[in-house]
Amino acid sequence: MCIPDSGLLLVDKPQGVTSHDIVACARHLLHTKRVGHAGTLDPMATGLLIIGFGNATRLLNYMLGHNKTYEAVIRLGESTTTDDADGEILQQNNLQLGPGVVAKSADDVFSKLLFESNSCNSELINQAFERIKQVIKENLTGKIMQAPTAFSAIKINGQRAYDLAREGKSVEIAPREIFVSDFSVSNPRITRGVSGKLVCDISAKVSCSSGTYIRALARDLGRLLGVGGHLTQLRRTSVGDFSVTDSRVLKLRAQMREFTDRNGVLQHRSKAVPGDDFDANNMLPKICLNMMDAASHSLPTLSIDENQAKDLRFGRWIELKSAINYENYPAIAYVPNANTAECDVVAVVELTKNIKSNQIKPIVVFPASEKTGKLDKYLK
Repeated sequence: MCIPDSGLLLVDKPQGVTSHDIVACARHLLHTKRVGHAGTLDPMATGLLIIGFGNATRLLNYMLGHNKTYEAVIRLGESTTTDDADGEILQQNNLQLGPGVVAKSADDVFSKLLFESNSCNSELINQAFERIKQVIKENLTGKIMQAPTAFSAIKINGQRAYDLAREGKSVEIAPREIFVSDFSVSNPRITRGVSGKLVCDISAKVSCSSGTYIRALARDLGRLLGVGGHLTQLRRTSVGDFSVTDSRVLKLRAQMREFTDRNGVLQHRSKAVPGDDFDANNMLPKICLNMMDAASHSLPTLSIDENQAKDLRFGRWIELKSAINYENYPAIAYVPNANTAECDVVAVVELTKNIKSNQIKPIVVFPASEKTGKLDKYLK
C-alpha cells in the first residue's frame, strides 16, 4: 500500500499555528511542494482542515464552496480589535470600530446583568439567554448580509485586510450574502473577562455557507445587544461530507521552535507536527484519500469511456448519450475501474452554451498517469 501521488489529507489543526504551518507540515510528510488547503483557519481556531496535494490541489477551489459546521464560545460584554481572543479589548464606547452591523444601545436585560449587578442572578441570566436567542433568530440566521472582520485574509487593492488593519489603516469590506442554516446556543454563564468586568459566555454551534466568518457573527451579536462581543474559542467540525471525527483525520500538535532571523535575533515560533508515535511510512498510505476520493467529494462525477477521456485531454468537446441534468455541472469526468483507487480522473467539465445538444467541455484537465486508467505514480 502506497501513498497516492494526488489526493487529500484530512488534518485536525491545533491551536497556535496557521493554516500555512499545516501546509508546511504536509509538504514535509508527503515529500512534495505541491500542497494547498481548502478554507483558512485562524491561529486561534482548531479543527478540520482539508489538505490537497498533487493534482488534487486543482480541486480545492471547488471544495471552498462546501458548507461548514463550527463549535464556538462567544463572549458577550467585551469587544476586541480582531473580533476574537487574540485582539486587544475595546472600550465600551468604541464598539463600532471596523466593519459590521451598527451597534445598538445596551439591551436593558444585559445592562442589568453585566453593568449593574454584582451577583449571578439566575432569573436575569435566563432572561438574557432568551434575548440572545431572539436576536439570533431575528438577525443572524437564514440568508443575511455579513461584513467580514477587518482582520481577515480578504484582499483589498492587492493587500490583505489584516495587513492594513495592523498598520492602523481604515479597512472597508463590503458585506456579502451568506446563509446560516443553524445558529444554536447553550450553557450561558457569567464570568470575569480580560478587562475584569462581568461578561456572559455562551456555547454555540453554527452550520453555514462558505464565506461565513464566525468571528463576525460573534461581533454582530454583541453589537445588536449593545454590549459588544467576540469569539474566545472556535473549532471547525465538518466541511461538506468530511468530519473531524473521521478515522482518517491526522491529529497534529503545536511545537515551539527556535530560530535566528535575518538580523541575528533569536525568535520563537510554533510549528505543526504529528505525535511522536506517528509513523509516516505506515500511516500515510492508510489515511490519505486518493484522487478519485478527492474528486467525488468535490463535485458531481460523470463516467466516460477512454475515447472520450482522450478527447477531453486534447481540449475537445464531447457529446453525452444520456440526458443532461443541468444541476450536476460543473462535474468531474472519470474513466471507471473496478478498483476505485485506479479510476482515471480526467477533467472538470461544464456544459457548452449550445443548450440544444448534450455537449460538455473541459475547463480543468488532469494528466494521464503512466499506465492508462491508473493512479499509480507514488511518492517515495
